[in-house]
Amino acid sequence: MLAQVTSCAVVGLEGAPIQVEVDISRGLPSWTLVGLPDAAVREAGERVRSAIRNSGLQFPEGRLTINLAPADLRKEGPAYDLPIAIGVLIASEQLFPLDGKTMIIGELSLDGSVRHVQGVLPMAAQAREEGIEALYVPQVDAPEAALVQGLTVYPVPTLGRLVSHLLGINPIAPYEPATFFDADTPPPYATDFQEIKGQEHVKRALEVAAAGGHNLLMQGPPGAGKTLLARAMPGILPRLTPEEALEVTRIYSVADMLPPDTPLIRHRPFRAPHHTISHAGLVGGGHWPRPGEVSLAHRGVLFLDELPEFGSHSLETLRQPLEDKIVTISRSTGTLTFPANFMLLAAMNPCPCGYYGDPTHECTCTMSLIARYQKRISGPLLDRIDIHVDVPAVDYDKLSSDRLGEPSAAVRARVEAARAMQRKRFAGTRLTCNADMGPAGVREYCQIDNVGKALLRTAMQQLQMSARAYHRILKLSRTIADLAQSERIEAAHIAEAIQYRPRKQA
Repeated sequence: MLAQVTSCAVVGLEGAPIQVEVDISRGLPSWTLVGLPDAAVREAGERVRSAIRNSGLQFPEGRLTINLAPADLRKEGPAYDLPIAIGVLIASEQLFPLDGKTMIIGELSLDGSVRHVQGVLPMAAQAREEGIEALYVPQVDAPEAALVQGLTVYPVPTLGRLVSHLLGINPIAPYEPATFFDADTPPPYATDFQEIKGQEHVKRALEVAAAGGHNLLMQGPPGAGKTLLARAMPGILPRLTPEEALEVTRIYSVADMLPPDTPLIRHRPFRAPHHTISHAGLVGGGHWPRPGEVSLAHRGVLFLDELPEFGSHSLETLRQPLEDKIVTISRSTGTLTFPANFMLLAAMNPCPCGYYGDPTHECTCTMSLIARYQKRISGPLLDRIDIHVDVPAVDYDKLSSDRLGEPSAAVRARVEAARAMQRKRFAGTRLTCNADMGPAGVREYCQIDNVGKALLRTAMQQLQMSARAYHRILKLSRTIADLAQSERIEAAHIAEAIQYRPRKQA
């Protein structure tokens, strides 16, 4: 008898429907699995055989042929164990055939229990697009699958329990989603702005960056507080919208990095990889590409501490995602595109010893060594960073003062107000913040008066800025005006934006 069960694969960040076809014919007992499976899928035979027997069911004798269609799509992972087992039971007439509105996903243990699988959220989204009405997933993955509305999600604890449900003996209750999007929950952060002594101009730069989604580079001597300031950044980031939260959760679901008790990511990611990270770990890759840190930081912050210590090849590959907000990975098996709309937050020393230009410490580096160190960051990459800010050492009087600064909550309120203006401005478009604007958006939303044009013309001539820098100054001016709740871009806003540009390009 031939049986068909619908399951799902994950390709990049999208689901792809898979038809599991099981045929039992006469002959010596054998197991043949076709359909471009990887090693984990090929090993399903022993798991399915043991799970069926240990669930009190009968594994059929004869020649079993399992086909995973379409045959030209590579299948990986153990998510096909449960649909294969159900297909075997249907083909051996221990279960009735399923209708075409059912999808089954799950990995089997030898005792028949159903284990967690990665990528459940994109699979559930694909099931809804395919018109699936009943989705059977591992019990631990039901909260994640239930984030997709319009599906009836059944949490499956064991193979035996699913068989009882399909026979109508012991029905499984549909999962009732208890997860809701609470936008008022404060983000978890280790450092509050009020605990950071001094560095008021750097805090202002971080506020501007958070308000418009701009990239920022901090440069200063060791111990000046660059890393501490970066760690305080999550406390002033604007809240995720429900749509953005689902985007981020989908990435973490495919990467299998969702916490067990957190089916929905509610706060903007803050990723801080070490400079020894590989190229594939940073931008994504592998034999079958997986999301890298630039995609895990989508809608959040990617913090690169000690920026010149990162590999030059890895840093140069950041140029495309910084400009296009996506990263494209090509392999012989195909090309995949991952979202990478993140804020780049970077920190570096001015020289290898860290004290070049410091008034209190003598620099021990030669000028050629300093030049080589600074040239590790290419000019085109620096040109894509909107805000460059110096972080000087903090003097003793400020460090020893008991006076607290402005709390992160107050700064975040201004950032939220600026983002609200941007959401209203960009309503009906695909833009979400000022940093996303292209040349057409800059022309439409960043109009300046004659005084501003004269100021910008002088800055362009004296600083010898590129056309990209010109557009980035206008976008930065738009954000500074939004923080001031101004509909017009004034000359003061342009002046502040200009001062965040580096005085000399590498």
